[in-house]
Amino acid sequence: MSKKITTIGGQALMEGIMMVGPKRTVAAFCDENGNISTEEITVPRLTKQYPILGKPFIRGIFALIDSFRMGYKALSLSADKITQGDEEEELSGVDKWLNDHLGEKLTGALMAVASVLGVALAVVLFFMLPTVLFNLLQGAVQSNIAGWRSIFEGVIRIALFVGYVAAIGMVPDIKRTFQYHGAEHKTIFCYENDLPLTVENVRKQGRFHPRCGTSFLLLMLLLGIVVGFFIPFSNPFLRTFTKLLCIPVIMNLGYEMQKACARHDNWFTRALVAPGLWMQRLTVKEPDDKMMEAAITAMEAVIPENGEDLIR
Repeated sequence: MSKKITTIGGQALMEGIMMVGPKRTVAAFCDENGNISTEEITVPRLTKQYPILGKPFIRGIFALIDSFRMGYKALSLSADKITQGDEEEELSGVDKWLNDHLGEKLTGALMAVASVLGVALAVVLFFMLPTVLFNLLQGAVQSNIAGWRSIFEGVIRIALFVGYVAAIGMVPDIKRTFQYHGAEHKTIFCYENDLPLTVENVRKQGRFHPRCGTSFLLLMLLLGIVVGFFIPFSNPFLRTFTKLLCIPVIMNLGYEMQKACARHDNWFTRALVAPGLWMQRLTVKEPDDKMMEAAITAMEAVIPENGEDLIR
C-alpha cells in the first residue's frame, strides 16, 4: 500500500469539522437530523499574500495566525449553525434595554473583555505562577537549585496544560468536539494511505496523528524548557516578559521541527513526536459514522487536483 504525506490539516468544530487545503478551506457541519452542509472559509492567508512570511523559520508564527483566524471564523459559523432556529429568549428590564440600545456593540465589548481576561489568566498561570512557585521553593529549601528552575517551571506548565485538557474533556460538548478531532485525523490518515475516502476505510485508521495541533502545543512547552535555561532572570515579572518575547522564536522552531518530523521517519523523529501522541489520548476520541462523513465531505472539498498538497 502506498503512503503519502499531505499538508492538508483540519480543526474540530462544534458539530462540524474544518479542513484546510493549499487553495481552499471548507467546513462541514452535521445537524441534529444527520444532514451535512458545507461552508467555504474565505480568510486571506498572510503566508500567501506575502511570500516572505512563508519562508522557513519565519512562517511558523504566521501560519499559526492564519490558522487562528480561519478557526475563529469557522467556530463562529458552527455556533450559528447550532443556534439557528432557536427561539429568541424573552428579554426584560435592563437586558432588553441593553440589547435594544447596544446590541452587537455590547456583544463585541464583552467578547473583547473576555479575550483580554483570558489571555491575562493564561499568562499568570502558565508563565508567572511557575516562576513564583520555584522562588518560594528555593527560599524554603535554602539551597542553590537555580539550575533546576527551567525544568521545574516546564513541568508545572505541562501539568497545568494536561490537567486543563483532561478537565474540559469531561464536558459532553467538548467530548463530542474531541470526537470530531478523531474524525479529522482518521480521514487524513485514510487519504495519506491512498485509500478511497469512505466511512469503512476511515474507521480502520488510527486516530493519533504526528502533525496534530495538540502535539505542536506540547512540543512548544518542551522547547520552552530548553529556552528557559538561557533566561537568567528570577524576578517573576521580568522572567515572564522575557518568556513572552521568546514565544515567536519557539513557535517558529517548533513548526520547523514538526515539518522535519513529517519528512523523516527515524528513532529521533519518533522520539520527538511520541509525547504529543500520548497527549492526544486526551484530545482525540473515536468518532461516530456521521462525524466521519462530515470529515470526508470537508476533505474531498479541499484536495487539489495537481497534488500540490503533498510533502515530498
